[in-house]
Order: sequence, then C-alpha cells, then structure tokens
Amino acid sequence: MATIHNTQPIPQDISPAEAVQILKKGNFRFINNLKVNRDLLELVNETKNGQWPFAAVLSCMDSRTSAELIFDLGLGDIFSIRIAGNIVSEGILGSLEYATAVVGSRLIVVLGHTGCGAIKGACDNVQMGNITAVLDKIQSSVRMEDSVKENRTSNNPEFVDAVAKLNAQNSLNKILEQSIIIKKLVEEGKVGIICAMYDVGTGKVTFYENEAIANNTMKEAAQLA
Repeated sequence: MATIHNTQPIPQDISPAEAVQILKKGNFRFINNLKVNRDLLELVNETKNGQWPFAAVLSCMDSRTSAELIFDLGLGDIFSIRIAGNIVSEGILGSLEYATAVVGSRLIVVLGHTGCGAIKGACDNVQMGNITAVLDKIQSSVRMEDSVKENRTSNNPEFVDAVAKLNAQNSLNKILEQSIIIKKLVEEGKVGIICAMYDVGTGKVTFYENEAIANNTMKEAAQLA
C-alpha cells in the first residue's frame, strides 16, 4: 500500500476555500489508496493539551461514512458530528456553534450519503419508537423531492439518493435559519458551509457548488485547485 509521509500541521489561518481543498485532496488519497502515513500515538501526544479542528463535518451515523477515514485525516483535524440522516437538532446546532465560534473551525460540511438507511426509513414512513422523531425531520425532504415520479419508496435507489441529497441541502439551510451565530460568521466570510454526498460504492465525495454558501467558497476553492 502506497503511503505519503506528512507530519505538517494544518495552519490555523486557512480560508474556507482552502479547507474545502484539504478535504478534496484527502478524499482523493482515500479513493486511490494513498493514505498519509501518520503516527497516531505521536498525534495523541501532540494534541493532548489542545485542539484546532479546521472543519466540522455533520454526517450520518452509518458505519461506512467515518469522516476521518474518507477524508484521510488525523487526530485533531476535524470535529465529526454524527447522527442518523445528518439531521439538525438543538444539540447539533450547539455543537456546530462551539466548533466555529469558540474553537475557530473554518468550514461546516453537511455530508449525506448514498443508500442511507435513515432516508430509506423516511421514504417508507417507518414508525418505530424514538426512530420516528428522527425520520420526521427527513419527511419534508421526501415530500419536496419531485424528480422521481414512480416507485417513490426505499426500493428505488434513485429516489433514495435524490432525497438524501435534498436532505443534506435542507439541513444546511436549517443551520443557517436556526443559528444566528453561524449565519453571521458565514455572512462575514469567516466560515464556509457546504453540502456534499458520499458514494458508499466508490468512496468518492462530491461537493455541490450550487449549495455552497460563504464568500463564494466553492469558486475560491476551484481557483486553488
């Protein structure tokens, strides 16, 4: 297995666009089996007195979507916030506000994924215990998705993935609508926010330029590529 030896810390003065590029390059290494060779015990020692995660990733709890792995990152590089269906709640908002306003993370990524079980449950209107409350937060995305006209159930991968993308976009919008703190940071260009989709079949993350907000984050990121 090919490895890249890199022990240089991520600078704390990076822009949101540069943060996007770090994630893109990390995902490229991941899908090409070119992981950075890190001494994890050394990283434990280096981060024992503090942390500076450059981004916060809100992703699903799916066991295949660990942000640290799919972006080839080390200890202390990101805040990884995981919940079924990458939905938004009061606790999620508080965590994202802590990441950006207190610690100084430059980027928020709302990361959906293909074949999502939570999305499938919402598509089929599953009602079961406390899971119902989680799926209720996805139902608006199911109703809003109008590109697939037939077989609008979990049996149709096209429909499921279309809802998953729309759900990521809606979660991004909810963050900005429900957090005055994050909205202000985004408007000031201090923090970027963007949604993306992870393909569980290929390992590739696709970032969506049309859903990028924060001082033309994706346009700037493209110029840095």
